[in-house]
Amino acid sequence: MTLDRRTLLALSAAAAASPAAAAATADPLRNVIVVNALGGLGDPNFPEPPRPVLTPRILADARASGTTAVNITIGFVAGQAEPFQASVAEVAQWTRLIRENPNDVTLILTAADIARAKRDGKIGVIFGFQNAAQMGDDASRVDIFADMGVRVIQLTYNLRNQLGDGAIVPEGRGLTEFGRKVVDRLNANRIMVDLSHSGRQICLDAIQASRQPISINHTGCRALVDLPRNKTDEELRLVAEKGGFVGIYFMPFLNLSGHATAADVVQHIEHAIKICGEDHVGIGTDGGTTPIDNMETYKEMLRQEHEDRKAKGVAAPGERADTHPFVLDLRGPDQFRKLHRLLSERGHKPARIEKILGLNFVRYARDIWGD
Repeated sequence: MTLDRRTLLALSAAAAASPAAAAATADPLRNVIVVNALGGLGDPNFPEPPRPVLTPRILADARASGTTAVNITIGFVAGQAEPFQASVAEVAQWTRLIRENPNDVTLILTAADIARAKRDGKIGVIFGFQNAAQMGDDASRVDIFADMGVRVIQLTYNLRNQLGDGAIVPEGRGLTEFGRKVVDRLNANRIMVDLSHSGRQICLDAIQASRQPISINHTGCRALVDLPRNKTDEELRLVAEKGGFVGIYFMPFLNLSGHATAADVVQHIEHAIKICGEDHVGIGTDGGTTPIDNMETYKEMLRQEHEDRKAKGVAAPGERADTHPFVLDLRGPDQFRKLHRLLSERGHKPARIEKILGLNFVRYARDIWGD
């Protein structure tokens, strides 16, 4: 049977109108690379397990969210564990998890791996540390972690370590001599130097000391909300001028009330673009994509977690037992689609939105990791 052009057009239109085709066309993230510069693969409905796990729900929610790649926090952050041993152990645990789930997740070592994860329909996992205390007094440990696949190392958490002062240390000590040695080894191994959670002076020092661009993978803008976990315009501007990357988080620090909204996220993204330019701003939510099933149960878990953070001395100004470590109206598997829509409604063009959601991170990763 020969079909004329009119019939072919009609059949094409009918196919396009089918539910599957319509759903594919309607998904704004279908062809968009989404990189969460600091996030998680976990389930907030349960206490943190002693060893990392990837349940079917965690994987399904991450896939449904459109996430292409996510920088997960592994290794020592704070507490009584021996930092080096704890970090080596958790890197090994995550390496095994990835090996056991080859159809769902893949380890990201280069920028090209991010594009490959998108093409293959997998979740790209980036190994990242939120503290460099695990270096002890030996900067060459950076080499060990680089060989194990770690691609992001944050110099400090909220407190002081041997590299300098974190965001909540009043003295605000800058980059130490040992810290300079660590930065040098990070550069040599092409590992991202992350200044999230850092004090202002160590951030400024590290920007100047690093031979490569640095990142602040999850932060807000202090010009909008004056809290230690947010970065000053000076810090943001210098990061961009050196070719770096700034990720805006979905955290309570975006609003002095401690209860940030999606509108706050958009406002901080727009301010960061004003200071840094549209080629240097992205997202680092500091959270995952699995939603909370029972908010009342979760609040009790959160209260206990907050008491533990206070006991460790790492709770930052802006954290309280009643604040949530996420944005209430920008969470779950739909969070990135909603952000896409909100940015579009604010007049941001698709090309800029795609940069914010992932391409700016990919550009920065290419500069640091290579293809």
